[in-house]
Amino acid sequence: MALSDVKPTRSELINIKKKIKLSERGYNILKMKRDGLILEFFKVLKEAKDTRGGMLMKYEHAQEMIALANTVEGTIGVKAAAFSVQENPEITLKSKNIMGVVVPEIEASKVKKSLVERGYGVLGSKSVIDETAEAYEELVEAIIESAEIETTMKRLLDEIDRTKRRVNALEFKVIPELKAAAAFIKMRLDEMERDELSRLKRIKAKNAAEA
Repeated sequence: MALSDVKPTRSELINIKKKIKLSERGYNILKMKRDGLILEFFKVLKEAKDTRGGMLMKYEHAQEMIALANTVEGTIGVKAAAFSVQENPEITLKSKNIMGVVVPEIEASKVKKSLVERGYGVLGSKSVIDETAEAYEELVEAIIESAEIETTMKRLLDEIDRTKRRVNALEFKVIPELKAAAAFIKMRLDEMERDELSRLKRIKAKNAAEA
């Protein structure tokens, strides 16, 4: 706000003082929101680290099991077992609210299957196929969980960034400019009051001299 654009009137001063109060209230609310979001972010960050660590372990285990299954059953046998699965995992996407931030809530079903549900026949396959299937089912579950947590983390981070920019704008630009404008108007009003007082004194002195 350029001071040259400010009208030095009492009504404008009242108006600007109201804006200062409103901006300071908004600043305090946004600061509390930013601090709350940061706390939530660190909670989710810890969860994300644990989930990612677990997912990597499950990935390595699944890789070991597929290598073993390929050795024991052959690539064709493993592919045949994989293609015999009839039901694909199902994902239901919901949402929840964390301090005004909408984050996903992913519900998965039919990821882990029983021996019968896998469809390749219990008698015709060796246990390594079962263990490999189980390892990949656990990996898929971990990936889904990780996707939910990492998306939540990203959205919280975006909102923290947006809130921080608004807090900084209020703290370092809007409020200081409003306070400077209020100070400018007060100074100009004081000057005008002094000028008016001097003028009245001169008139009074002139009238007294003429009497």
